[in-house]
Formats: sequence, structure tokens, C-alpha cells
Amino acid sequence: MIKAAITQYFNNFKGFRREIWILTLVTFINRAGTMVLPFLSKYLKENLHFSYAEVGWIMVCFGLGSMLGSWLGGKLSDKIGFYKIMVFSLFTSGILFFGLQYITSFWGLCGGIFILMTIADMFRPAMFVSIGAYAKPENRVRALTLVRLAINLGFSAGPALGGLLIITAGYNGLFWVDGGSCIVAILVFVLLVKEKKKPVDLVDTTQTTVAVPSVFKDKIYWLFLFVSFSTALLFFQLFTTLPLYHNEFYSLSEFQTGLLMTFNGLLIFVLEMPIVSIAERRQINKLKIIFWGSLCMALSFFVLLFNGWVGVLVLSIFFMSMGEIFLFPFSNGFALSRAHKGHEGRYMAIFTMSYSLAHIASSKVGLEIISHYGYQTNWVVMGILGLVAMGCSYWVLQLHRAEQRL
Repeated sequence: MIKAAITQYFNNFKGFRREIWILTLVTFINRAGTMVLPFLSKYLKENLHFSYAEVGWIMVCFGLGSMLGSWLGGKLSDKIGFYKIMVFSLFTSGILFFGLQYITSFWGLCGGIFILMTIADMFRPAMFVSIGAYAKPENRVRALTLVRLAINLGFSAGPALGGLLIITAGYNGLFWVDGGSCIVAILVFVLLVKEKKKPVDLVDTTQTTVAVPSVFKDKIYWLFLFVSFSTALLFFQLFTTLPLYHNEFYSLSEFQTGLLMTFNGLLIFVLEMPIVSIAERRQINKLKIIFWGSLCMALSFFVLLFNGWVGVLVLSIFFMSMGEIFLFPFSNGFALSRAHKGHEGRYMAIFTMSYSLAHIASSKVGLEIISHYGYQTNWVVMGILGLVAMGCSYWVLQLHRAEQRL
């Protein structure tokens, strides 16, 4: 019984082309090496002695650079190809990480981090387009899920390695390792993967006389982006308000909060690929799954209102993890499938920008609500936002069905 379950689990990872596995390895190396970012605010406050307001503005520059980079990466992927953008982004950001450690002024860091994130986040939409090119059409969502697993594993390993490196080599060591991992990752990619043009089903075969509708006129896609932004804002509470709540309300240590986040990572690792595989085999509509994911996100905050038992924290993480599984891989898949032929980069750019914007807004909105009205009010607001996203996802589903009937 157990052997059969294990065999079935590993069967979910079959059928990928060699390039997808190499892309997964490169993504893991890159994300595991991303050690500066989790400690950036701590580095700015404790080592460079900036005020909280100054740290906040530098982090705003971080988010704005991320948004600009996402847009440029997608637009340029359509113009000159995803492969060139991926190589340029990782190699150049690696060099910039080396140099960032020598900038210590406020304005210098605002500009430096803005430029670094602009170039670094050009990689993300280009990487999404590359999956469309290298993966078989029938398993693109599974390929996106495989890369997401690499990102999760990398982010799990990175902070732990980063903390150890700070103790042994100081913050300067982080910048060297971060930059080095970017360069090593892209060298592995260039050596093992050759540039490939988009497959036929992702190539714009329309004549120049036929106008392709602009992404800005795609009303269904923009409503879908609101769902993505809202649910991402809820998810990022996991890294902003929830750790504070764990400590202030339940007196949990950093280690105990870390265990809850590890629980999230384990659920993703064990359940996401099998669920995506079942959905692909049964051809379940992606928007239906996104609908249920939005509900799970809402429930993850509503359960926190029953704060008389510490077990609700585990229940909250469980619902949030299920929401993440139902939302993120299928949102990626819908965004890529929605793109007009030859315009995948633009669509994925705006999609990744919605997550960058949610990252900026999540801590600001959550902490402002908590400072004025308390944690319980924040959970109510976040839960209601999840229900609004759920309603909008149902609306998108109906509009999409009506469009397909035309």
C-alpha cells in the first residue's frame, strides 16, 4: 500500500523534457542562493543604522524595481527572446550583488536596489515563457508546478544557509554567495540548454493585417489579475503579520513559527504535484480550482478569530497551504494560456507584477490595520478580501465560458 502510494507520487514527476529538469535545477540554485533578501531589512537597520522610515523607503524601491523588471522582462522576451533575457538578467544581477555591499548611503542604496531588482526580476516572466517553450503542451501546468517546488525548496534552504553564513562570514559573505549563485546558475543553464524558439502553439501566426488585441483591453484577464493580486496579498501575510501575531498573542518563539512555515512547505511538497496531476488528467477547469483556492485563503484568516486555542494556527496554515496549492500553479497556467500567440511575455509580465504589487501592499495594509484596530480586525478584513476574490473568480469563470461559446 505504502509502496504503491510512493510509486504513484513519483510517477507525477515523469514525462518532462530534459530542459525542464535543468531549468528546475537552475531555479533551485538561484533561489537557494538568494540569501540577502530575507535579511535585507535587518542588514539596513542593524549594520547600516538606517531609521525605520529609511528602511521602508528602500524596501519601496525594492518593490518598484521588481515591478519594472517584471514588465521589461516580459516585453523584451516577446521582442528578442526569453533565452537572452534569462542569461542577461541572472549574469548581470550577479555582478550587481557583488557591488551592492559597497554602497552604504541612503540614496545610493535606493538607486542600487531599484536597479538590481529591475534587472533581477526580468528573469521571472522570461522563465515562465521558457516553460511554455520547453514543456509539452499537455503538461505545462505540471512543469510550472515542478519549478515552483524548486523555488519553495530554494527559499526554505536559503534563509537557513544565510543565517549560518552571517554568523561565520558576516553580511559581506551573503552578497558574494548571492551574486555567485546567480552566475553559477546561468552558466549551468547556458552550458546544458540550447536556445529554442517557441513551439507552434505559442507562435504568433497571424498576418500583419490582423490586429492582435492589446493585453490592456483583455477585461477577463484584468479581472483575473485582481483575483491574483488579492490572494497573493493574503498569502504574503504569512511573512509579515502572522509571525508577529504568533509571538504577541501566543508567545511562540522564532523556532516554533519556523516549524509552522515548515509545515506549509511540507504540505506543498507532498500534495501540490499530485493534485495538479489529477486536475490535468481529469481536465478540470483551472478557474474552478482558483475559486476553491480563494475560499481556502479566506478560511485561513476566519479561523484565526477563534483564538482561544493555539491549534487554530495549524489549521490556519493548513487552509493557507491548500489555497496556495489550488491558486498559484493554476493561476500561472491560466495566465499563460490566456495570452495571445506571440504575446506571452507581456501577459506573464503583468501577471508577475501583480505579485510584486501584492508584496508591497501586504505588509503596509496589514500592519496599518493592526496598529489602528488590532489583529482581529485584520483577520476579518483579510477574510472578506478572500471572499471578494472568490466571487470575482466565479465571475471570471462565467465570462470565460460565455466567451468560449461565441
